[in-house]
This record gives sequence, structure tokens and C-alpha cells, in this order.
Amino acid sequence: MRLARLLPAFIGLICFTSGTALAAASDSDHAQKTFEIYKHIVEIDSSKTSGGAPAVAHYLADQLLAAGFPKEDVQVVMTDGVPALIARLRGDSFSGKKPILILGHMDVVEANPADWERPPFTLTEDDTHYFGRGSEDDKFGIAQATATFIRLKKEGFVPNRDIYLAFSGDEETGMVSTKMLAAHPVLSTAEYALNTDAGGGMLEADGTPVAYGVQAAEKTYATWEVTATNPGGHSSRPRPDNAIYDLADAIRKIQAHRFPVRWSDMTLNYFRETGQKVGGELGAAMIAFADNPEDTAASDRLWTESSYVGTTRTTCVVTMLRGGHAENALPQSATATVNCRIFPGVKVAEVEQVLKKVVANDKLEFKILGDADASPISEPRADVMAAVAKAVHARYPGLKLIPYMESGGTDGKQFRKNGIPTWGVSSLFMDPNEMYAHGLNERVTKAAFTGALDHWSIILKTLAGGK
Repeated sequence: MRLARLLPAFIGLICFTSGTALAAASDSDHAQKTFEIYKHIVEIDSSKTSGGAPAVAHYLADQLLAAGFPKEDVQVVMTDGVPALIARLRGDSFSGKKPILILGHMDVVEANPADWERPPFTLTEDDTHYFGRGSEDDKFGIAQATATFIRLKKEGFVPNRDIYLAFSGDEETGMVSTKMLAAHPVLSTAEYALNTDAGGGMLEADGTPVAYGVQAAEKTYATWEVTATNPGGHSSRPRPDNAIYDLADAIRKIQAHRFPVRWSDMTLNYFRETGQKVGGELGAAMIAFADNPEDTAASDRLWTESSYVGTTRTTCVVTMLRGGHAENALPQSATATVNCRIFPGVKVAEVEQVLKKVVANDKLEFKILGDADASPISEPRADVMAAVAKAVHARYPGLKLIPYMESGGTDGKQFRKNGIPTWGVSSLFMDPNEMYAHGLNERVTKAAFTGALDHWSIILKTLAGGK
């Protein structure tokens, strides 16, 4: 889920529709196959409630098998009912180099068709965009990567090491399949992983490139349920205390609280470089923050920018509510789900204590949900950065690559935690204002789709040499 990655899409050179216009792309077979895969998987509802993720996994596996991958090199692995796809592009085995992993996820967040302007599980289009749930997050990435594997196989490319696709089936929810992949006896020996679900390019509204972000770190993801309880009673006999009112008071206090500003060398460099590209008043605030992160005017300005506030501090937000049991009864309980993205170096227990202090109500119960493990920073390495730069510069010569910390969360966290350096290097370029992942009417530009077609091929051929 990479809700807050550097916000990728390529607006510019070629707008095409499915069918004849695709044939005008530099490699028409690859373009056609990529679009075929993309359309098919977007039209599978692979949200948690639908149970459609296995259908995506088996479809992708069938595409790889049809392209000539041996059966032993393509696996759909089920873990507690959740699928993962593992596919191997065999290396020549002479170099002794460890494998490279390509990460992505096959599941999507829920989409209520009644709320959408277009059917979310049909890939629709207008003159400039493709629409559909997962069209960005992350079926764009896994379609491009899978089609690249097929392309390399058909070209007869043999890398100097094994390369694996490792696609999870529940990145948006429990990450059961992600944890399995990160601990897999073969995949866990990888030298590093490249994530389709993070990083990418940022564009101005007119399509002018700003920068390309390489995701090298992630904040810790932690969720609490905060519950107020009460004896309740008949609604005709209201009492001075009320579970919903108590919870509402707590929610307002959480809304108003700002965690202290935090920074690292990576985040300061990110703001310095990005500020120079963004320019204007916002760019000046970024540079001022980079020069002095204790500059309250600069941090206050960044607080108002949803795309950047998460890079300045820990954030907590209420995302779900439930309460009461009958319309004519006083509520016996009310619960808010509070999702936090915790800055590296801050302990989860510290955040819980801050939240308890903020709400100032000892009667409220705090319950943390699932794991909330931190992951280390993956320091950029020269060969990976050079390969990614080669792919990016094929589209935008000289564009700056900027390592950054992800405010959201991706599968990469589990791989980093297990000792596998991971970088988010998506093929997608976007205007931040066009970023609708997890929201209504998710979309990408057609030009972004076309511009991405060679991205993974360039990176893998550069990193894995071969013949």
C-alpha cells in the first residue's frame, strides 16, 4: 500500500488506447502483452472480502508458463488462504551472485461501486487515463514486472544471477503472505529486493518532471483500538456519562495533537533536493526545514501538506468508528481505530503513552492490533542507483534521483526487517494531485503506462548482465 510514496506518473509523450494505438509503441508485442495482463488483473476484485487474490496469482502464473517458464520455476503458494506468487528467471549460475527480488502485491483495498463514477473492477478509459481499483496500487507495478519477465524470456535473456518475482496477496491487510515470502528459504538469501509498489517520479501538472524518488526507508505502522465503555441503559433515561461522547472527546484531542518534529539525514536531504525542484513558497519551506528542522514556521507550513507532513514527524489519525447496539439504547461501548505511522527511532510503546496522555481519560482502553515492528533503513548503493538512473534517464535525461522515507507502508518493510535491503523503484510517474490510490476513481495516465514499458527491462539487464 503505498499511499504516501513520492507519488509517481509519466504525463507526456504518447497517449494511446487499447488495440491499434498500442501497436505504435516501440515494442508492440510487449506493449500489447503488458496491457492485456494489466486489464485482466484490474478486472479481478482482489480485495480481502472478495477473495479474488488467488485468481490474480493463478492468472499471472499461467501467463508465465505460457511464455516458456518451467513449472518448477512458477509457484502459487497459499498461506492461511492467502496467495503469493513466486517466479524464477534462471541465471547462468556462474557468477555466484545472490538473487535479486522484484516485489509487488496482487491485492487491492475495498471499492464500493456505488461510490465510484465508473465501475471499479472494469478497466475503463477516457482520452488520457485508465480507471479502476488497483490501476495504480499495485496492479500497474505487477503487470509491468510480469510482462517484463515474459519479454526477457522471449528474448532469450539469461541473467548472471537468478531473478525472482515475489508478489504478495495481502499487503493491504495482514501481510501473512509477505512474511512468508520474506522468510522463504530461497528468497531470504537474496542480495536485495526492488519494490514495484514504492518510489517513482513526481511531475508538475503540466507534465514537467520534478524528481524521481527511491524509497529507502519506511515508518513503523501501528494501529490501536481505543474503546470507551459504559453501563448503558434506555435512551429515554440519558445519563451524564456516555461511551460515544467520551470517545468523541478523545478523538478531538487526538485530532488536535501534533507529535514533535523528527528528522534524519535522509529526510533533510529529501526536503533540500525536493524543495529546489518544487520552488515557490512550499519549496522555500522545504529548504528552510532542511537547513533548520527546528524552524517552526517551516514545519508548520509542511504540516498543511498531506504529501509531506508524514516525513516530518509521527502521525496518528482516526480511520474507523463503531459504537452502540440499538437506536433506542444508551451505548455500552464505542471504539475508534487509530492508525499511526511512527518515525524511525521512536518506540511503539512511547506513542501509546503519548496517546493516553493526550486523551487524558484512564477509563479508555487501548489495544494494539497485530505486529508493529520497525525496519531498518536501506542505505542506497551505487550499482542499484546507477541502474535505476539509467531507466529514469531514458525518459527524462538528467532527472535527479532522491532517496526518501516512506510515510505509508509496503511489503518492503518485512524484507528489510529480515535483513534484505529493499528499494522502492516504481516505473510510475505521477502528478501528486492525480494520486487516487485507495480512494475513489483510482487512475493512471495512459502516457504513464507507455512510458513505463522499458523501465524494468533496463534495470534488470543493467544489474544482472547476462547474455
